[in-house]
Amino acid sequence: MKLAGFDLRSNVFLAPMAGVTDRPFRQVARCMGAGLAVSEMVTSNALLYATDKTRRRTDHHGEAGPISVQIAGADPQMMAAAARHNVSRGADIIDINMGCPAKKVCNVAAGSALMRDERLVREILEAVVAAVPDTPVTLKCRTGWSRDSRNVLAIARIAEGSGVRALTIHGRTREDRYTGAAEYDSIAVVKQAIGIPIIANGDIDTAAKARRVLDHTGADAVMIGRAAQGRPWIFAEIAHFLATGEHLPPPPSEQIHRICRAHVEDIHAFYGRHTGVRVARKHIGWYVRGIGGAQQFRQQMVRLEHPGAQLEAVDRFFHELRRPVSRDRDTQTFAEELAA
Repeated sequence: MKLAGFDLRSNVFLAPMAGVTDRPFRQVARCMGAGLAVSEMVTSNALLYATDKTRRRTDHHGEAGPISVQIAGADPQMMAAAARHNVSRGADIIDINMGCPAKKVCNVAAGSALMRDERLVREILEAVVAAVPDTPVTLKCRTGWSRDSRNVLAIARIAEGSGVRALTIHGRTREDRYTGAAEYDSIAVVKQAIGIPIIANGDIDTAAKARRVLDHTGADAVMIGRAAQGRPWIFAEIAHFLATGEHLPPPPSEQIHRICRAHVEDIHAFYGRHTGVRVARKHIGWYVRGIGGAQQFRQQMVRLEHPGAQLEAVDRFFHELRRPVSRDRDTQTFAEELAA
């Protein structure tokens, strides 16, 4: 699809997730078919730019474009400065966070808390768009602050009028956080009312669900979050189904092994020995989720402190599997199919 002037390989995107969508995760998602992979949110507080966490979040070395960086904050001028800073560091798209429900974000009136103040929303969007006139700006929000205050249509109209080029809507309110089921009626209403591309987000965890959500909402794309954890091939799985109506067959365990191992090696290289081993633990746990013996394996994993020992444990776990695992395919297979 075409989005904000960029030709993308698919209309299936990786959602920004704090502590998850770092550069290694974005790279594996893109390799597995994601048309766009949005970074975990970067603070607009310039005092934190020099921290290790922020430096890593703005490290796009070797990353395939377009590079979409999400910024978070509540001050229009600080957000404008953050947009300029991230463009100078390689961002091709600036995404504004008005969807995060976390207390530490909402308590400083950022994230989804911004939806309570439509005047401030307009000021932030106009300031950011003006600050980076040659870089497209996108917005991610929820359906509202609470179930009694679903004002996403008003926010969408402000966004379109401010020059925002695309809007992602998570089908929950801030009050819902991640509980209950996402609803898509609000997304459908917005799609009918405005002209910029709409990306539907929330509870999309299978190819069939992606098809139903697109049909129901009329959205231009879907964004996948938690369902991609330990299952990055879901992007190609959905893209293939949307294009052909056919489901890709499940993968054998050795293909999951190769993807997991390559991802873990990239995490070690990106973070270094000490931090890399710790970050990799949760990803390994997601990769083995649903496989027999996974719980005992995860308990073993938390005691390992060396990258080599961690990789050896991953190899041993998968080598000991004797039966196929009902998951998906491997990086090479998908890369060949998508290139074709």
